[in-house]
Amino acid sequence: MTDRVADDLKPNQPTLGASSGLPPEEIDRLTDDIVAALKTVYDPEIPSDIYELGLIYRVDIADDRHVSIDMTLTAPGCPVAGEMPGWVENAVGTVGGVSGVTVNMTFDPPWDQSRMSDEARVALDMW
Repeated sequence: MTDRVADDLKPNQPTLGASSGLPPEEIDRLTDDIVAALKTVYDPEIPSDIYELGLIYRVDIADDRHVSIDMTLTAPGCPVAGEMPGWVENAVGTVGGVSGVTVNMTFDPPWDQSRMSDEARVALDMW
């Protein structure tokens, strides 16, 4: 299993892992398409997508192209806590080549504003 993690990653970027059984160009395409799908999911109370907010902690692509995602919420009591994992599963499930999606909710480590991208900070006027 390989992980794409570097010191120069933006705060909101999750750990991206893929099984070494897939060709690198396929991993890159799937990763780009999965990130694009994640960017279509918004918390209804926040005008920024969940990827830019830094709510996605890990994306792992297995040899069979099953995608596992670890994510969090801005707060454990978020009103859409029961629905958002399904939204993520549905969005990523539409990516061509993805055989299935598992979304794992975690609050460890807890989310904080330092995980937001500059794009999210601009959208939320949080400088």
